[in-house]
Amino acid sequence: MAKDYARTDRIAEQIQRDVSDLLRLEVKDPRVQKVTITCVEVTSDYSHAKVFYTTLDGTNKQLQEGLDRAAGFLRSKLAHAMKLRIIPQLHFIYDESIERGSHLSQLIDQAVASDAKLIKE
Repeated sequence: MAKDYARTDRIAEQIQRDVSDLLRLEVKDPRVQKVTITCVEVTSDYSHAKVFYTTLDGTNKQLQEGLDRAAGFLRSKLAHAMKLRIIPQLHFIYDESIERGSHLSQLIDQAVASDAKLIKE
C-alpha cells in the first residue's frame, strides 16, 4: 500500500500548528503579535524549514526582525514538543500570495465595473 502522505508534510503541518500557538501564547515581542503562519515547507533531511507568514498590516522590517529574533526560542520550544532527532532551523519568509490575490480581485472588480459601464452606454 502506497503512502499518500509524506512524513515531511506531517512534520511541516505540526511545525505550523506549534509555531502559530507559540507566537500567539508565549512570544512576548509586540512586533510579532499580529502574524499568521500560512505554510511551512521542510527539507527532506529536516535541517531547514521555510515558515511563510502574512499579516494584516502588510510586510515591514520590524516584523521580520522580530520573527528572526524569536526563531531560536521557537526552535527550542519545538525541540521539547516534537519527538524528532533533528529540529529544523526556522527561516521566516513573507507570503505575498494573499496580497497578490487581493490585487487580482480588485483588478477583476474594476474590469467588471468598466464592462457594466460600457453596456449601460
